[in-house]
Amino acid sequence: MSIVYLGLGSNIRPEENLSLAVRELRRCYGDLDVSSVYRGAAIGFEGDDFLNLVVRLRSEQTPVEICREIERLHDLAGRDRGNGKWSSRPLDIDLLLYDDQVIDERPVRVPRSDILKYSFVLRPLAELAPDLVHPVTGKSMLAHWQEFDAASQPLELVGIIL
Repeated sequence: MSIVYLGLGSNIRPEENLSLAVRELRRCYGDLDVSSVYRGAAIGFEGDDFLNLVVRLRSEQTPVEICREIERLHDLAGRDRGNGKWSSRPLDIDLLLYDDQVIDERPVRVPRSDILKYSFVLRPLAELAPDLVHPVTGKSMLAHWQEFDAASQPLELVGIIL
């Protein structure tokens, strides 16, 4: 059984779409560990704020199978890929980590580089798994978060329970 971390975000009906995603992930994978939800500004384009969180699940699926499930959830939420990468979206789910594997073959790229680039990924990941060691850097997620310039990408803790 592999341990998998997913990053979830939405800035179109975010509470509704994140609830849908967490509910579907629970249906597919059983018990999930879910971080707090954080609000942050859209990065790379003008748009409404995003709500983001990280989930940990256990699965016997391969990384490719998990990516297929992620795409099914995107479709379920009505994501339109014609708007490009830097646009508002009802649901954005990324495979962040799959055990301690390092894979760089489309559609799987783990660990996802966003972990170390964006507060909306690193902060909930460090909250959920502070002692988890990044498979490339060898540092814990908490250590990465403590070194991160949080003021450059401020987040607000949101009192939503999923």
